[in-house]
Amino acid sequence: MNIRTLLLGSTAALIAVSGARAADAVVVAEPEPAEYVKICDVYGAGYFYIPGTETCLRVGGYIRYDASLGDRGTFDGARTTDRLNGKEQDTWGKNTRFALKTWTGQETELGTLKTYTETRFQFGNSNDNADARNKNVSLNFAWIQLGGLRVGKDESAYDTFIGYAGNVIQDTIVPYGEFDTNLISYTFDAGNGFSAIVSLEQGSGSYDTFVKDGAGNWVPGIVDNTIDSYAPNVVVGAKYSQGWGGITGVVAYNPSWEEWAGKVRLDVNATDQIALWVMGGYGTDDNAARTFYKPWGGNWAFWGGGSYKFNEKTTFNLQASYDEQKNLGIAANVAYQVVQGFTVTAEVDYLNEGKRGDADWLGDWTTTDKKSSVGGLLRFQRDF
Repeated sequence: MNIRTLLLGSTAALIAVSGARAADAVVVAEPEPAEYVKICDVYGAGYFYIPGTETCLRVGGYIRYDASLGDRGTFDGARTTDRLNGKEQDTWGKNTRFALKTWTGQETELGTLKTYTETRFQFGNSNDNADARNKNVSLNFAWIQLGGLRVGKDESAYDTFIGYAGNVIQDTIVPYGEFDTNLISYTFDAGNGFSAIVSLEQGSGSYDTFVKDGAGNWVPGIVDNTIDSYAPNVVVGAKYSQGWGGITGVVAYNPSWEEWAGKVRLDVNATDQIALWVMGGYGTDDNAARTFYKPWGGNWAFWGGGSYKFNEKTTFNLQASYDEQKNLGIAANVAYQVVQGFTVTAEVDYLNEGKRGDADWLGDWTTTDKKSSVGGLLRFQRDF
């Protein structure tokens, strides 16, 4: 009797517990359909549609590591103080950069609507600060473009439209123009190789250089490269490009200092392996020795060089530059693509200063204390 009672009681308890667990069971919701990213190949590889929109987005950038040495006149190396004897001496210049880029594109009834941004984050030392540290974050590009109209933060059309000075790293040993600016520009493309541009620009930065006083004498002063009224800097240019190469001209006027400058460039694709170019510049210095569009010494300057492609992975690049004040710059490198997206570049740079210390040497834009200086740089870059 006791055993039978025990069995009945145990059965009832199990039924009660099972009922309680059944009542507390978790109900699993039906999975929602997954929304996959749709590839957008209208604007090239890497674009995808932002879900729920007709806008195509691409995210990319690069990571770069530079190690440089030598005289600072070629913008290489760095200076530091010896811990034991307190003497100033050379040291490595090191810099690591992460650049984040975004592109968007969308077709509209008024043409293609595009945007582009590039933000750079850097860590390393520099000529004027031997301590390695995080450097300022910089917004290098942030523009909107609809058809041929572009507005926002860009580099000056004075440089982008005519082209940078070759494929060397230090292409501004003899400088050919400043870069950062807000602008409003319009580019006309005829579709037959001819294009033209008009750009209204704000400028940026300043120079410690020489300016003319009220009596017409050259005196030390500061040239502010940002406009000082409602009148913008104006850049106009025209280009004709074909399979053999192209010819381009740009002219810029700076109303703040009432100075103008211009450049003409010829590109020639000599063979499938050899590309050559030459560029000449001329600018006024009636009121300031250097300005946003004429940063070189004297009125005229020229730059030239080329590239030789040994094979699909290896390219040799060369640039020579010279200005009226006899400043001579030479830069040469070899760029080797280790694998797709990863390139190692080794470069040597040389600067010989011209009328250094003369009364007519208006403005010292180098940091060296030598007549001639040599520097080198090794770069590792992963693009993605």
